[in-house]
Amino acid sequence: METNLIGGASNYCYLQKFRLYETRSNFYMIGRDKNRTLCRVLKIDRLEPSELVVLEDSTTYSESECVDLLRRIHEGNKSTGGLKFVTICYGIVGFIKFLGPHYMLLITKRRKIGAICGHTVYSITKSEMIPIPNSTVQSNMTNSKNENRYKKLLCTVDLTRDFFFSYSYHVMHSLQKNLSCNETGQGHYESMFVWNEFLTRGIRNNLKNTLWTVALVYGFFKQVKLSVPGREFKLALIARRSRHYAGTRYLKRGVNEKGRVANDVETEQIMFEDVPEEQPVQISSVVQNRGSIPLFWSQETSRLNIKPDIMLSRKDQNFEATKLHFENLVKRYGSPIIILNLIKSREKKPRETILRAEFANAIRFINKSLPEENRLKFLHWDLHKHSRKATNVLALLGRVASYALNLTGIFYCQVMPSSSSKGLLNGSCFEERDGDYSLENPSSDNVSKLDSEIAKAECDANQNQSINVPMFQSGVLRTNCIDCLDRTNVAQYAYGLVALGHQLHALGYMESPSIDLDNPLAEDLMRIYETMGDTLALQYGGSAAHNKIFSERRGQWKAATQSQEFFRTLQRYYSNAYMDAEKQDAINVFLGHFQPQQGKPALWELDSDQHCDVGRRGPDLVENARSFIKRSLSDGNLRCENESPVAANIGYSKPLSEKEGGVNNGLSDSNPEISTCESDISYSRYTPSMPCRKLFKDVEEYQCFESNHICYDEHGDACSCSNFLDMDWLSTSGNSCEEDLCDR
Repeated sequence: METNLIGGASNYCYLQKFRLYETRSNFYMIGRDKNRTLCRVLKIDRLEPSELVVLEDSTTYSESECVDLLRRIHEGNKSTGGLKFVTICYGIVGFIKFLGPHYMLLITKRRKIGAICGHTVYSITKSEMIPIPNSTVQSNMTNSKNENRYKKLLCTVDLTRDFFFSYSYHVMHSLQKNLSCNETGQGHYESMFVWNEFLTRGIRNNLKNTLWTVALVYGFFKQVKLSVPGREFKLALIARRSRHYAGTRYLKRGVNEKGRVANDVETEQIMFEDVPEEQPVQISSVVQNRGSIPLFWSQETSRLNIKPDIMLSRKDQNFEATKLHFENLVKRYGSPIIILNLIKSREKKPRETILRAEFANAIRFINKSLPEENRLKFLHWDLHKHSRKATNVLALLGRVASYALNLTGIFYCQVMPSSSSKGLLNGSCFEERDGDYSLENPSSDNVSKLDSEIAKAECDANQNQSINVPMFQSGVLRTNCIDCLDRTNVAQYAYGLVALGHQLHALGYMESPSIDLDNPLAEDLMRIYETMGDTLALQYGGSAAHNKIFSERRGQWKAATQSQEFFRTLQRYYSNAYMDAEKQDAINVFLGHFQPQQGKPALWELDSDQHCDVGRRGPDLVENARSFIKRSLSDGNLRCENESPVAANIGYSKPLSEKEGGVNNGLSDSNPEISTCESDISYSRYTPSMPCRKLFKDVEEYQCFESNHICYDEHGDACSCSNFLDMDWLSTSGNSCEEDLCDR
């Protein structure tokens, strides 16, 4: 049973609107459900100057009973000013303490941005931070210079941009997981995609419920209505950013020792019928992933060099962190894991090629220890290299998407009208058809050429399938370039377009699962992915994404496109060089990676993210902090005491070396298995430039790796090349555009 509902599992009534009152000694928060039939009361002590004391009234009141209770509280506090109304709010974001009192973060205005089967999703349009103690008991630190600076720093995390939440739908999870798993309200906050997990931890642990707080997801949410001839449907595109190893472009790179990567984003494309609520609803989703190259690498922020060198650490000889990362992906998504690597294969001065070679070595090393059916499927694809036509780029990426979708499948089910409001949360909405609730994903024979894989995908996709039998996605496509912003977004769009065809086919909207690039749907979807790409690029890189391929596809004037790309390059450079340090500090405070303490150095007195270990390694660390390379290395080291309501175990229940069996029952989140007290200090050192040939063990591997073909490497010893893309193709977007401008 969910812990954040009133009256048991049968009601599914959530507190959605709150009124905050104050007396001299307490705050009183009154929460009511959507129908204004049930009220609950929360009391927060205002006489305690430093500790947070929160008490919940276990009684459920009617609205009239609640009014009477407030009247009695007012009468009892008349001598000290009585009861005063403070504000209307829509949930608690959390509580935070710097050097003085605790503060309460509230959502005071919200906006509906979409709905999934009747479950509304909101964004924040206004928030407030309110100190808890009254003015007579506040400490001297309340208005100190450092306290005010911390408050100002926290406010730079703009809750009104790109945060979203829902009271009744677990938006931090994929649709497939919501339909397949039962978890408590506490467990949902442990998700790697809930950014206020730290801020809400105290009240959740105290009250043992999530009735008063909202779980904020950071990334992108967009819902639109689209149509095919004669029928309409709704499409939602959701991007969820991981709170682990989170930060800005040059300060968070690669992987940390626990396998968490920078810029880890889960993208989910949901489509469902636009039908009245009383009718059964067909719904489908597809999930893909982007994330930094899972190696120990970094780039030093430079105000003089717009294209700083890539530094690769050699300390992880057995690629343990890389292996942990892919074990985490298997835990979250099942098998197979398909890796699409878009970085360059040739450069005058090795930069990307250093990572390309090391990444190939890592996958090859990991695959040697895996059974054949569980090996990582690795696609090398130099997106910058050849083509001059955007149409060719998208068409060829579409072939890779068909290959990946053939391996992973998509999620599809039918939600019955009686289940639409609660079935999405308890897995009860599947309609049984001859006792079968699932459809195993099609798997490929072990063939050497990608052409045969894609031919099989196209053949399977054209077969008619029953729309009443649920289908499940098992495995995921993981795409990366250098920043996982620009080139990656183009590839994710191509995947989303192919997936949309399969989704429409599964719902019976189209006879064929193929959507032509000239179809109006392709243009509609491109604009949504372009908006998502701009949003994610601003969050991580400081500017909108480079969209050269999208612009060329739409036939925009070349000179205008070039000037726009140049401006975005300068904007990104300025943000990275001058703005990212403060932005990273704000993220670390918000996520709890740094917690201010009296008598300890302030955040702005420390270099890098070594502050995450202050208080745990003694004073010597502070003295030597400035000697470290300025690279952000933490995964979020909080207090050593594990305050999480869910037991944390380091490791994974299903390592990569184990054989995956059966159908994956959901795209699961592995984060309860990751301790929040991890120590993630790692060091980077500069690797001198060297020819790419020297990074390979033999000439044969090098020739295969550097060929103009896709290099498909899922076996341990050899790199099996497919020539189905043996043609000049692909102009650049994104990172490579920056380099072209710099070279000029």
